[in-house]
Amino acid sequence: METSITTPTHETHSESLWTLVLRATKLRCPACGKGKLFCGLLTMNDPCQECGRKYEREPGYLLGSIYVNYGVTALLVLIMYFGMFLGTDLTGKQILGVTATFSLLFPLWFFRFARAYWVAMDEKFDPWPNEAEAREMAAEITKTK
Repeated sequence: METSITTPTHETHSESLWTLVLRATKLRCPACGKGKLFCGLLTMNDPCQECGRKYEREPGYLLGSIYVNYGVTALLVLIMYFGMFLGTDLTGKQILGVTATFSLLFPLWFFRFARAYWVAMDEKFDPWPNEAEAREMAAEITKTK
């Protein structure tokens, strides 16, 4: 199967935060809103098949999404715990069982969304390509000519 490399067409412009959050929730490219972020359950498209936006800008770049996933999970577990503790007749062991199960399963489901939100926030605060990436791309194009 041939993979074609799309020439980047994304112009640097500032999308609203709301637009980027909606695109991330739909698991779409934050730059164009058309390309799919994932080509499989856990495998990301890189770059965007529609606009050429590079998702993993450098090695380890997507590790920040782990913090998003952890933070959302911890917040939800905290809310669930106190909600069940104060609002139900469940025992401590039952509450522990429910929150432990949730804290193991939710991050697996939320993995794709955490990455999408991470890439979307990056698009908001450091749009692709930044100056260094633009110079790199120009140098690559010059080498191929």
